[in-house]
Amino acid sequence: MYRDYAISPSLFHRETQGRTSVTSPTGQRYIHHAREGSNILLLAREQKVYELGTAPYLFLGTGQYVSHAGDRPIAITWHLDRAIPTETFVASAVVA
Repeated sequence: MYRDYAISPSLFHRETQGRTSVTSPTGQRYIHHAREGSNILLLAREQKVYELGTAPYLFLGTGQYVSHAGDRPIAITWHLDRAIPTETFVASAVVA
């Protein structure tokens, strides 16, 4: 549904919901999270379902805003405070 993927072990591309604009309260909260004292928590999963049902999410940790492009949806690049483990990054590169 969304085009979310690891760019590198420390950079992550996330796409907001289609109705989120840069000027909306949500868009502004993402872009200015550090100034406003908000923490960004990033979670991801390789697939929606797997053999046991709904696939679990993997907590990637906290992130810091780097840049954004577009509007409705906004494509945001986040810098992860802790790099994605190598085996997870390699698996995500295969999926993407």
